This record gives sequence, structure tokens and C-alpha cells, in this order.
Amino acid sequence: GWACWKTYLGRPDDHTFRDLAMGLLANALHSHPEESLPVLEAHSVLIRRYWSHDEDAILINQSNIACCLDDLGRWDEALVLKRQVFAGWVARLGASSKQAIVCGSNVLISLGRTGCFVEAQTFGRKLAALAKRVLGDEHALTLVILHGLVHARCRDPDVTRESLVDAEATLQDIVERQRRVLGATYPDTRAAQKDLSMLRQRLASHIDAA
Repeated sequence: GWACWKTYLGRPDDHTFRDLAMGLLANALHSHPEESLPVLEAHSVLIRRYWSHDEDAILINQSNIACCLDDLGRWDEALVLKRQVFAGWVARLGASSKQAIVCGSNVLISLGRTGCFVEAQTFGRKLAALAKRVLGDEHALTLVILHGLVHARCRDPDVTRESLVDAEATLQDIVERQRRVLGATYPDTRAAQKDLSMLRQRLASHIDAA
């Protein structure tokens, strides 16, 4: 990261290798988001100044900034950017493109994180239906979207016990599919299993309280 950046630092701002080196530096600093963010933002300025015609590069850079903001806990700001990136890929490649669906799943996760539970469920249902049609019921991304949809429903403060029971069955089905497709130790599978365990504890506590 730093070694590559220092090698090309003296090149003109619009030099291709200098641009690549800045991108590599930002990636190398991924585990230190407070250091990575200013690099990504500086890179964004240069991309828009010298490569404004490269829409893919702009969208990828915005997506990286959004992920960095997530890591810093700046979820509202991340959601704004993720909406822009999603709209950008939809306009560029169409709503049925895998890239748009991936970015849609990122929006869904951020909607849940920021407490927009009603919108998350509305958006998630449409996105899940699209993912099933384009990618299939057991595609890893489809399962992530379904998990995100259930997660938003369970976190909704107005959720009913009947809805929670239905969510448990849906989440159990998601976990079983993820185990079959991805394996029991895959991060997405483990995350869904954790949510399922927590949901069952929540339902059990409701029964005890009654």
C-alpha cells in the first residue's frame, strides 16, 4: 500500500499508475477506516476531475466510501451514498443486473441499520422477488437479501408475535439453504444462524411472560 503509493506519488495527478496506487493504498488501509476514508475521498476528487467519463470508477469509489462510513458507524451518511450507487447502477446496467442487485442488498442492510424498518421491508420484498427471478431461489445473494428482509421485519417495533413466528420459519428455511449451498461455517450462514437463535430466544421469552 504505502510502498506502492510512495513509488508513484511524484507522478502527475492524472497518471494512470498514480491513480492505481491511490486505489491500492485505500484498499490496504481497509482495516483502518479512519485512515482509509480521507484517501478514498481524495481519490474521488481526482476521479471526477480527470476521469469523469468513467461512470464505473465513480460508482465503485462511492461504494467504497459508503463501506468505510459503515465501518466508522456513520450509517446515515453511508445510506445516502448507497442509494446513489444503487440508482447509478440501475441507470447504467438495469435493475436486473447483478451489480444493481448487489448494491440493492447493501441499501437493504443500511435501511435496517438506520431504523427504516418499514421501507426496508417494502424495498426488500421487491428486491427479493427480483433476485429470485434473475439469480434463483438458492443463489447466495438471494439468501442474503431474504435474511436482510427477515432481519428488518424482526427489528420493527410494531412487529406482531404472529409475524415473528412466520419469520422464524422463513429464517430456518434460509439457514438450511445456506448450509446446503454455502456450508455451515460460511459467514452468511453463521450470521443467519445467530439471528435464528436470537429469534427463538425472543419467542421463548414471550411464551414465558405469558
